[in-house]
Amino acid sequence: QVQLVESGGGLVQPGGSLRLSCAASGSLFNSDVMGWYRQAPGKQRELVAWFTSTGTTRYADSVQGRFTISRENAKNTIRLQMNSLKPEDTAVYYCHLRRTWGNDYWGQGTQVTVSS
Repeated sequence: QVQLVESGGGLVQPGGSLRLSCAASGSLFNSDVMGWYRQAPGKQRELVAWFTSTGTTRYADSVQGRFTISRENAKNTIRLQMNSLKPEDTAVYYCHLRRTWGNDYWGQGTQVTVSS
């Protein structure tokens, strides 16, 4: 019983910035692992930023140095700061939570469009 709600998507010009947030509610555990995925038209959903089981951050090569994943004040909220956005970053971005025993939960997604 977990609910994930993303916010912060929108239209931005190349080189601009956006900040996405994901609020999790329901039955949460310290062992839950959270991250951000994205899916562009005609492409597979890909993992772009996540927390490891030890709390360190990791990034896909395509966003390394431009995106930052972090936790906000509340433990049940994560943020994705996206800087120097490129047209190829255009996608639906999804918040994801995984239980240690393998159950997956997804947000509804938020559209990010990078275009002139």
